[in-house]
Amino acid sequence: MTMTGTGVLPSQTLRQMIDAGTLAADPVIIPEQIQPASLDLRLGTVAYRVRASFLAGEGRTVADRLDEFEMHRIDLTHGAVLEKGAVYVVPLMERLALPDGIQAVANAKSSTGRLDLLTRTITDGGVEFDRIAPGYTGPLYAEICPRSFSVLVRPGMRLNQIRFRQGQAVLSDADLRTRHAADPLVDGAPVIDNGLGFSVDLKPAQGDLVGYRAKPHTGVIDLDKIGHYDPAEFWEPIHTTEGRIILDPGAFYILVSREAVTIPPDCAAEMAPYLAMVGEFRVHYAGFFDPGFGHDTAGGTGSRGVLEVRCHEAPFVLEHGQVVGRLVYEKMSETPETLYGADLKSNYQGQGLKLSKHFRAPKA
Repeated sequence: MTMTGTGVLPSQTLRQMIDAGTLAADPVIIPEQIQPASLDLRLGTVAYRVRASFLAGEGRTVADRLDEFEMHRIDLTHGAVLEKGAVYVVPLMERLALPDGIQAVANAKSSTGRLDLLTRTITDGGVEFDRIAPGYTGPLYAEICPRSFSVLVRPGMRLNQIRFRQGQAVLSDADLRTRHAADPLVDGAPVIDNGLGFSVDLKPAQGDLVGYRAKPHTGVIDLDKIGHYDPAEFWEPIHTTEGRIILDPGAFYILVSREAVTIPPDCAAEMAPYLAMVGEFRVHYAGFFDPGFGHDTAGGTGSRGVLEVRCHEAPFVLEHGQVVGRLVYEKMSETPETLYGADLKSNYQGQGLKLSKHFRAPKA
């Protein structure tokens, strides 16, 4: 097939790629997998428990490396638990036959990241996680490492997603300033430096609840159960009236950005970590923002970004308004036929501080 236009490929182009066999799967790809600017990927029927995380490396296949690192394999057909702290590799149902001009990038879905479920895509010959070179032909695998909670998974579950682009799609800082002046990307003054900066909200407009910290010893989360679990069994609420909290090494937190952001219909965005010099913590796992997120054309009035924060070696003081990350905007090759929050069932349009969809609303 022939594709024209530089940028991230929209849903209608993904359908053409499926028809052409560029994107294929067994069983076949279903319409529910197609998002405005990405394709959801599905778990296959087996998980390999491995000794350590790995990349295939140039000239080698994932199957080669599984022969080296596999400890045992788990049949997922009737559901199986992936245990906290262990590393698994799961062949995905989808496979690629990319043209030379099309590259891909993968990321965890929002609900996956909010469970501290580290999920990355690996490929044959791959030398980076979640990055797939133009012209790649072959299978896809998910590396899964539950960090805070053990999870029950089944074949067909969608934990990660893949986005395709043609050519250079990233908008420059000058482009972002021009766009913000015409159609604000954020409420308030933008911080634009290699993308749109965002900061943490530790002074909420109402009350003193600023986030949640994962409890260290909990039960299993069945990823098919939506709105099912009591947050109090898995999360400790974080309150402050001082506008700051101290992050504990090894702990996982759900916080929220101070800014409400919008993604115009002709753009997509990816959350990127800020410079390591600002502190010893990681700010996100799930990074894709779809066209229409928070935008008024898709039923939004700005949506704040949920921050998935893990502290590293030393306790760290996080203060209200501290810049902790940035959104890198990319242009779409064309506006998607379907926008986030408009025609799709979108769990996080208009969101504030919010846990993953598996939990009931916290009691006031």
